[in-house]
Amino acid sequence: MKRAPIVPAAALRRLLAAMALGLAAVHAHAAGVAPQAYATAVAPQGRSVPVRAELAMDSSTEDRMLALDPENISAADVRDVLSRSTAPRIIALQGSLPLITMQPFAEFLIAMGYPETRLSNPKDGTLSHASNGSSAELAGAIAWYYEADGLMPMLIGHSQGGMLAIKVLHELAGSFGSAIEVWNPLTDASEHRTWIRDPRSGAIRPVVGLKLPYVAALATGKLPRWLLGQWSMLKKVREVPDSVEEFSGYIIEWDLIAGTFPGSEAYRATGSAKVRNITLGVATSHIAMPRVRALALDAVTRAWIDAYRPGEDLPLPAAVVDTSNLLHAADIWFSVKKHWCIELQRSIRARRGGAAAGA
Repeated sequence: MKRAPIVPAAALRRLLAAMALGLAAVHAHAAGVAPQAYATAVAPQGRSVPVRAELAMDSSTEDRMLALDPENISAADVRDVLSRSTAPRIIALQGSLPLITMQPFAEFLIAMGYPETRLSNPKDGTLSHASNGSSAELAGAIAWYYEADGLMPMLIGHSQGGMLAIKVLHELAGSFGSAIEVWNPLTDASEHRTWIRDPRSGAIRPVVGLKLPYVAALATGKLPRWLLGQWSMLKKVREVPDSVEEFSGYIIEWDLIAGTFPGSEAYRATGSAKVRNITLGVATSHIAMPRVRALALDAVTRAWIDAYRPGEDLPLPAAVVDTSNLLHAADIWFSVKKHWCIELQRSIRARRGGAAAGA
């Protein structure tokens, strides 16, 4: 697609925008807030779109990144390779009770090595997102983040937060409409466009049809959908569309809040998505599921988490901390670092492919 020639007025607008961003970054630094690396550029129809910062990796680090096996990421790989670049944004969605947040879970991921800036809300710095918002707006924000960062976000939702994560997948699959507006999470407003410029291909594409790498739902059941009148999700809450590559559903055997019991309906793919159902025992508390930070701080449980592989029979360790949340914490961390690696590898290959094509 040919770009329109830059006229002096447009050039002046870009210069003023760059100066404004620079002043904003200085102000944020003075206020003790980490400035966000989000700029804007002119796109079709004269609208502005976010421009991602280049991944800060030299060629040798990129080579080491590409040599990683996503299915076998060690603690050393996280520390010495993955952490040398950025990471996909993770949006942690809490349940309907505001006192039970996903902040402890986010803190667990940070303690395991995930960048805090990729978990915190860029608008206010919080680590947990409410689940009573619009699924269409969240889907639009995911598109905005992907366009800005060049890495597709991941969703981890607890209770009602899991329902919202699944509803977002249905939004992106077109279950509720053929178009979704891009939602700017910094201004909390629509950008009045239903497309993004794909950061990997450079092509203009619709928001509907985007595919997330990984989504997890913890203790999400149908009973609360009945009680809260969330009728549109009664059937869909166990259906996983093709708008995600890998989905993990964690179901507690006897969960009176979610309304799940032994033999309860499992999650299922409606197409090609890889869906895993993980059943947790009665020792797992619906309310306490996000409280996993201590597991990353204890040497024994941290070593168990690092050694964990899905499907392997690894005996639980004899630890001094509570291990009732150990299985789902380890399982999610395995998937998070796996898709962290895959997303970075995709971005590197796309950039190198584009550079080679333009040479």
